[in-house]
Amino acid sequence: MPSNLSTTTRVLVVLVAAIGFLFDTYELLMFPVIGSDAISELLFRKDFLALSPADKVTVGDWGGRLLWIAALCGGAFGLLGGLLIDRLGRKTIMIASILIYSFSPVAAAFSDELWQLILFRCTTFVGVCVEMVAAVTWLAELFETKRSREIVIGWTLAMASLGGILVTEVYTEIVNLAKVPGSLPHLPFPDGFLSENVGWRWTLLTGLIPGALILMLLPFVPESGVWKQKRREGTLKRAGFGALFTPELRRTTIVTTILSACAYASAFGALQLTPLRISPGLPDLVARQAEIGALEKTAQTPPEKKELGEKKKALAQDTKSRRGDIQRWQEIGGLTGRIVFAVLLLFLPTRLLLRLFLIPGIFLFPVAYLEVVKMEYVYFAGAIFLCGLFTVAQLSFMSEFLPKVFPVHVRGTGGSFATNVGGRMIGTMAATLNTELISKLFAIDFAKPTPMDVAKAAALIGGTVYLIALVTTFLLPTPKTEEV
Repeated sequence: MPSNLSTTTRVLVVLVAAIGFLFDTYELLMFPVIGSDAISELLFRKDFLALSPADKVTVGDWGGRLLWIAALCGGAFGLLGGLLIDRLGRKTIMIASILIYSFSPVAAAFSDELWQLILFRCTTFVGVCVEMVAAVTWLAELFETKRSREIVIGWTLAMASLGGILVTEVYTEIVNLAKVPGSLPHLPFPDGFLSENVGWRWTLLTGLIPGALILMLLPFVPESGVWKQKRREGTLKRAGFGALFTPELRRTTIVTTILSACAYASAFGALQLTPLRISPGLPDLVARQAEIGALEKTAQTPPEKKELGEKKKALAQDTKSRRGDIQRWQEIGGLTGRIVFAVLLLFLPTRLLLRLFLIPGIFLFPVAYLEVVKMEYVYFAGAIFLCGLFTVAQLSFMSEFLPKVFPVHVRGTGGSFATNVGGRMIGTMAATLNTELISKLFAIDFAKPTPMDVAKAAALIGGTVYLIALVTTFLLPTPKTEEV
């Protein structure tokens, strides 16, 4: 570690990075658990399970679209953020991005129309996309030795998966509180909001927490010493996208962009759609839906109708809980993947390490989403745990690898290009590709794909992008500072 960093400063730097990574994921993974509730209310003023089958398809389509629209905006502005990171400084841009992604969810919580939710989800993504690259670049330059850098980046990135677990638990707790009248404070949400569906609004409000925590600590941590020194001496070359496609860096830029696209495609084309679109179609919930459907045809007396209403309400709450539970398993898998990656990073060469996560995934995704999804829920939860493990480990690999293969003057620009163009703008398109095209090709009625049709598309997308990523590893550049 650099000698000019005191022990207290090192601790603060690690703490800021850990909190930042945790809430990056917390903000992003709100949508898979609240998406159906929010879109249902803003489009139809009804709870998701009170919608007609055709309306549920519309909600699902908008869920896939919003995942991609937000990521596309985040990627575009994140690309600009990469340039600003190299020109204005790592810490300065971190502060700006944290402010953006802390206040955007609060604004989204008061949405009265779908376009407002879309707008503020987009600005949330913009803040997160910029902050992630700025923070990793900042850490890589504050901790300059190979071992200290790998330990710090690897273990602080592990906190990102805790963000997914935390938002799941927060949402679940808020939904449980909302069942009891008066348990949540009264807030001036827009007229006509559904009091029984208020969980998604309160979950969004919790997005303000990270800004308060991190902004209190940032004044006590330093800017990147390497960047400051080069800028002060006038030796910092001007950052620009053209530099990424010079003969020296062209291969690095293209290969890392492809790998980022594949990692994000598996996350958005399969994993993030699991709580949002696939979980309502799991066998035990479908059986209860069929039971309610049969009861609707026979219920005539007031007691029978009351029983029907209670069963519908219970199913609605259990479906929300299932969304949270399946995301919990996914994020526990992701956390495990980050920990395993952080440990193996100290012992294994780059290409071998990445392939250890890619090869099993080629087979796991098709098996999980074609076969295990039809089994008892506990088996599917286990499969999703493993899918999350392999996918998030790839994301940790990219975050740690990118600062090593781009020089200082384009370190933020290069990392941002690979992450935002490859991952956010291209890879996340897999969500819309699944919900708008591939799942409909599997459906009996093209206009009404079922959750199992979405699962089939997830199997195809996941297995394919893992295979593409494995082939691409044979073109990985070797960092100049270490042997691979």
